Amino acid sequence: MTRWLSNRFGMLGVLALVLGLALGACGDNTATTAPAVTTAATSATTAAATTAAAAAAATTAAATSATTAAATTAAAASTTAAAAANSGTATGTLTILGTPQEDWVKATAEAFQKKTGIKTNYIRLSAGEALARIKAEKGNPSFSVWWGGPADQFIDAKNQGLLETYKSPAAEKIPTQYKDPDANWTGIYVGTLGFASNKELLAKKGLKAPTSWDDLLKPEFKGQVVVAHPASSGTSYTMLSTILQLRGEAAGWEYMKKFHSQVFQYTKVGAAPGEIAGRGEALVGIIFSHDTIKYVKQGYPLELSFPLEGTGYEIGGLAIIKGAKQPVEAKMFYDWALSKEAQEIGAATQSFQLPTNPEAKVDSNSIPLDKVKTIAYDFVSSGKNREARLKKFTEEIAPAPK
Repeated sequence: MTRWLSNRFGMLGVLALVLGLALGACGDNTATTAPAVTTAATSATTAAATTAAAAAAATTAAATSATTAAATTAAAASTTAAAAANSGTATGTLTILGTPQEDWVKATAEAFQKKTGIKTNYIRLSAGEALARIKAEKGNPSFSVWWGGPADQFIDAKNQGLLETYKSPAAEKIPTQYKDPDANWTGIYVGTLGFASNKELLAKKGLKAPTSWDDLLKPEFKGQVVVAHPASSGTSYTMLSTILQLRGEAAGWEYMKKFHSQVFQYTKVGAAPGEIAGRGEALVGIIFSHDTIKYVKQGYPLELSFPLEGTGYEIGGLAIIKGAKQPVEAKMFYDWALSKEAQEIGAATQSFQLPTNPEAKVDSNSIPLDKVKTIAYDFVSSGKNREARLKKFTEEIAPAPK
């Protein structure tokens, strides 16, 4: 009986030591685990003195086996982690930087979350603010996707190395003129620049809505024009680039000096001038035509008109931000945002931009490009020269007395 108990206690000691070493090798803190295991093993060995030599031999072999197994497991885990990092690991969340009006950004984020189950957060900033934020966070972005805003800003961001390259299979359906040849961004909508005039004020003053850029310089419009600041607004920068392209650099800047004296207020957000004009605080707001239609639908007494000599237009962009922390979800969103389903959400929020996906339904309130005299807007030049133009405007035009 004594011999039988001794054998059993010896066996238990071996098993206890093997189990302890295996757990210690696989745990985060081996140094803390080992002493407890050694104490248990010593106690068991003392109780089974007759089998100490055999137990020690067995323990050494088992410990070696456990350590080898743990090392193999750790190496495999390291290899798996590296592969996941290279391919992009899903996080189950996505953070979007949106530029269109907030109700559309919100509806888009909610629709993507509902479709995929990915928790989707967003922040809405105007295009200039968005680019400034992305630039400030270079190397450690808070956002993974930049959705909406004139392509000029996206081209500027591309030139600064702030955007990832992504050849989305969904982009094949998007016409070539609406996407970057290097796959740094793709257009999701199009809209024309126009004038939003308060019909009631025009009637009260016996005036007609402006139909040319020169009309805005007339005495009756002095202090009656509202436009955003081009440094914060893609809408306003589109206007600045339009004037410089139509008239040439020298004449264009001369026009902007005269135009400045007509301005009642420079806003931060591009669509805000339409609301200000709609409230009767000014005669004319310079905004994209789809924003004018949205305000009309909301009951503002606005009249939409376009400059006869030609106007600029925007291609609303979509891009994955360089160093995005949610690359898998960002690509999923990118593909989805180019779909018919996603591009038809805008009209449901009274955002009447033209979709770039030919399969998407065009709302009856949207204004086709061929119904407006547009210039051959040079997005590449506008994006390339954005920083220099904004510097000149901020330092020479905006501070000038009116």
